[in-house]
Order: sequence, then C-alpha cells, then structure tokens
Amino acid sequence: MNPEEVIVAIVRTQDAISLIERENKLTFIVRLEATKADVKRAVEQLYGVKVEKVNTLITPRGEKKAYVKLRPEFSATDLAVKLGIIV
Repeated sequence: MNPEEVIVAIVRTQDAISLIERENKLTFIVRLEATKADVKRAVEQLYGVKVEKVNTLITPRGEKKAYVKLRPEFSATDLAVKLGIIV
C-alpha cells in the first residue's frame, strides 16, 4: 500500500496531545485495510522518523485509529510542531 494512502488524518484532540507529551506517541486515523506494518512504513517514510511500536483499534464510528510510538531518539513533540498539531 502506498504511504500517502495509508494515513487519512492526524488526530488533534487533547488526549492525543497528552500522549505526544507523556509517551512520545502520535495518533492517526488510517485506512481500514492498513496493517500495522503499513502504518509503520508510512510514518517512517512520510515524516523521516523511526517507529518503535504501532497499536491499532477500530473506533465505534468505524474508523481505524493507530497509536504510533516513536523511538526514543525521535521526539513526537518536535514532529507535532512541524505538522502544526502543537503551536
């Protein structure tokens, strides 16, 4: 699957921002067909970071949400600032 097709949106809720600050995790809405490996590859290629772990779940609204934990040498806060999530 093409990396640009995997990620649908970046989640910008207060809970998602607290995960960025506390656990070095970013939260994305991804395509239902995307696997954890697809999400990992897409985030690494699109944003130039290394991913430690990916967790996914299907929300009650029928969307697939991916929690992406970055490796310690990469900062989710710095990436969030570049993406405009945190000002």
